[in-house]
Amino acid sequence: MLNHTHPWRSLLRKSLNLCPITSLVFTKHSVSAAKLHDEFADESIPNDAGHQILIGLRNFGASKFLSGHHFRTLASVLNPHQVDQILLSLEVDNSDSALVFFDLLRKEYEFRHSRVSFFIVSHVFARKGQFKKSRRVLEQMVEEEGSGSAASFCELLCNSFRDWDLNNVVWDMLALAYSRSEMVHDALFVLSKMKVLHLQVSIATYNSLLYNLRHSDLMWDIYDEIKGNGIQQNEYTNPILIDGLCRQSKLQDAVTFLRETKGKEFGPSVVSVNALISGFCKMGSVDVAKSFFCMMLKYGLLPDVYSYNILLHWLCVAGSMEEALEFTNDMEKHGVEPDTVTYNILLNGFRILGLMSGAWKVVQTMLRNGLNPDLVTYTILICGHCQMGNIEESFKLKAKMLSQGLKLNIVTYTVLLSSLCKSGRIHEAVTLFHEMEDIGLKPDLLTYSVAIRCLCKLGAVGVAILLYEDMCSNRSYPNSFVCSAIISGLCEKGAISEARMYFDSLTKSDMAEEIVLYNIMIDRYAKLGNVGEAVQIYKQIIEKGISPTIVTFNSLIYGFCKKRKLAEAAQLLDTIKLYSLVPTSVTYTTLMNGYCEEGDMHGMFCMLHEMKAKSIEPTQITYTVVVKGLCKKGRLHESVRLLNDMYAEGLFPDQITYNTVIQCFCKAHDLQKAFQLHDEMLQHGLQPSPVTYNVLINGLCVYGNLKVADRLLVTLQGQSVRLTKVAYTTIIKAHCAKGDVHNALVFFHQMVERGFEVLIRDYSSVINRLCKRNLIAEAKNFFCMMLAHGISPDQDLCLVMLNAFHRSGDPISASEIFAMMIKCG
Repeated sequence: MLNHTHPWRSLLRKSLNLCPITSLVFTKHSVSAAKLHDEFADESIPNDAGHQILIGLRNFGASKFLSGHHFRTLASVLNPHQVDQILLSLEVDNSDSALVFFDLLRKEYEFRHSRVSFFIVSHVFARKGQFKKSRRVLEQMVEEEGSGSAASFCELLCNSFRDWDLNNVVWDMLALAYSRSEMVHDALFVLSKMKVLHLQVSIATYNSLLYNLRHSDLMWDIYDEIKGNGIQQNEYTNPILIDGLCRQSKLQDAVTFLRETKGKEFGPSVVSVNALISGFCKMGSVDVAKSFFCMMLKYGLLPDVYSYNILLHWLCVAGSMEEALEFTNDMEKHGVEPDTVTYNILLNGFRILGLMSGAWKVVQTMLRNGLNPDLVTYTILICGHCQMGNIEESFKLKAKMLSQGLKLNIVTYTVLLSSLCKSGRIHEAVTLFHEMEDIGLKPDLLTYSVAIRCLCKLGAVGVAILLYEDMCSNRSYPNSFVCSAIISGLCEKGAISEARMYFDSLTKSDMAEEIVLYNIMIDRYAKLGNVGEAVQIYKQIIEKGISPTIVTFNSLIYGFCKKRKLAEAAQLLDTIKLYSLVPTSVTYTTLMNGYCEEGDMHGMFCMLHEMKAKSIEPTQITYTVVVKGLCKKGRLHESVRLLNDMYAEGLFPDQITYNTVIQCFCKAHDLQKAFQLHDEMLQHGLQPSPVTYNVLINGLCVYGNLKVADRLLVTLQGQSVRLTKVAYTTIIKAHCAKGDVHNALVFFHQMVERGFEVLIRDYSSVINRLCKRNLIAEAKNFFCMMLAHGISPDQDLCLVMLNAFHRSGDPISASEIFAMMIKCG
């Protein structure tokens, strides 16, 4: 037998008295209910509603009397005690009427029955051999009363129903009802009372408790009770135990236990081996799991559809679709028909890989084999199309679902809602949310969380807050995921005061110890340069005994570096060690950037060396900081060597890294090297960014040849390279500064034609340069063009034009400008 320990066994037995139970005592059939009748002996049924109901049932029968108007009148004045008396009078001689009466009151009149009534009806069902119905009645009672009710139920059964027929079965059903309702402690209490009364527990009840306790070693206590009491196991007992061992990651114990059952009445079964297959798959050992198919055959067992589905699921999750499809073919060859679950598993595998064409082929195969897509099928398809950004196709599938009578569930709506939010279609998302509520589908925490987080990321914080309020009013209490989204959204909108107020309210609630909320506020204050507030919140963390994370310290270090307080920032490295935290590449890179901004190359390289000494690998961002530091000091060739070193270490410089070096070479008037670096980017498959071209064009305009800059811009236009407005404004200003109004105007028109928003500052920069070169007529043309585009001049621009007209001796234009200034206030 397996070697196992029971750390909680003695405690369990001490508190619940779970000792070996003797054999089940079945009493002889009798109709004795003397104990309960004695309780009502001094309260014979008076000539009231209860008496009239009894007469009506006996004279007219349940079907006719209970459907009549007279009964409806009587039912409205009944109380639980009267119902108890009626059921007690009917339970032997007219048990069918008792059951109909009980059920009618509960379902149509929403009558709340007493415990006595529930037990009477449960006994009646048991006497009729309808044990499932007997158990369901007790499950209804247990659900109504809730956890902790076992003691009072046991007392009632002992005192009032002890001599009733099949009372022992009702006891067992009560324990099973508690177990099936996952009220395990109550179930164990009932078992302890059954032991005192020498009542035997059924294997069904034991199996249910085994199932509920399978996540812990407590399942062994139940198993030992089964063996100790000589209870005959059934085909479910061992599979439950094996499943429990697998769930506890004790796979070797599970295999050993399975082998020990070989040759016994209930030896290895398909269900047992399926549990092992599932267990090994969950541990990532799919190859080992596959070997159990051979074990099944060795034991003379044939894998069922569930066996195949387990392995198919994990193959699909691993992306091994080719093997999964081969496995499906093997399944059919062995006479096992794929079911809807099988096809949904394959469908989901293609969805994970983003291969929706493959998914649709699975649907076609499914239809050919006579299986119709179900809710899960459509949900997977909708999710897949949403992931691919094809929201329209997802909504077509939604319409098709509804046309086929399928109702969307909360998962489907959440997927659609998330996709709409991510694509910025906020109005449609809100409409969908209301649609979900209109059909009676209550959003869950995940639905709210997904919607609120997406809306906050899009900047629609107002809509997110409305959803948040709706969430709270529906008693779906937000978690840190939702609250952090609201705080981040408010911060991104610049509403730092509102974010702080909300944060303060959360720190006085159940969220008081959620470090992620503190980290968000510290990070925001640090980025704003308000390191004082960041430190104040950090002190709150310490005072409340909350453990800070490395994210906390990284944000504080950033704040101190931003305020140029490098000594305080460096001291935090020691504080990090006090909390047994390990600095990350972000920690050191932030400090290095602080030293770089101060021009302290020694400090920067000390941090880099310390970082490497602690086996913390520098990242591409780390090296970009070093490149920037070298460039600031004019050590350009060292920065180029560092780029080559990055490639040697398997790191790839990004556009920012290259842009930093290219800009420095431009400023050093080495435009040839700047363009060489641009070419190097292309050779490494790195597409230059718009900023790269802005830097190169600016370098040509300021330090090189303006005509070359013109040709570069035209070439880039011809290659459909994405340019920003800065590229145009840079070249326009350069032409204005040189007095080349014609080319300035050409590029200005190109900028407008490409849809860039032209602001007053764009016109001002051109007009100012033209006026400085005394090109007044040209400046006036640009001024008029600005007015024609509906842009009103500001005071500074009016003064520039006014002075220019005075200098050029144009009093009429000067008067017009002056009048415009007065009119505009």
